[in-house]
Amino acid sequence: MPKTARDIMSGSAECVGENDSILDASKKLAKLEIGSMPICGEDDRLKGMLTDRDIVVKVLAEGKDPSSTTAGELAQGKPVTIGADDSIQEALQTMASNKVRRLPVIDGQRLIGIVSQADIARAGDDDSTGQLVELISQEG
Repeated sequence: MPKTARDIMSGSAECVGENDSILDASKKLAKLEIGSMPICGEDDRLKGMLTDRDIVVKVLAEGKDPSSTTAGELAQGKPVTIGADDSIQEALQTMASNKVRRLPVIDGQRLIGIVSQADIARAGDDDSTGQLVELISQEG
């Protein structure tokens, strides 16, 4: 039976709160030594993803104050996710079509983990991984 997102995900994904400042979110990213993190609302629902690039491009480069700008202000649109019981192939297709390197894994309405490009590489075959990296990296 093919593996699912639940089988390969990194579990216990930590969130940054939608009302947390970008300064606090940056400190959390640095402490965890990661480049992105889910933004979760007070209702425990996923609001989006925050990346270190978002912080630089959408806050610092625009002259916004990172201590008063909230993570929720950077959450745009509906986040791209994968269901916990969706196949690795579905995760590959979702990542490639949306050009994302990390997919939040949702069980019902609850965030339960993250599937990264590295998780796919460990679980998949070399051809699938190579195709994923190529598709994500293509200029659109």
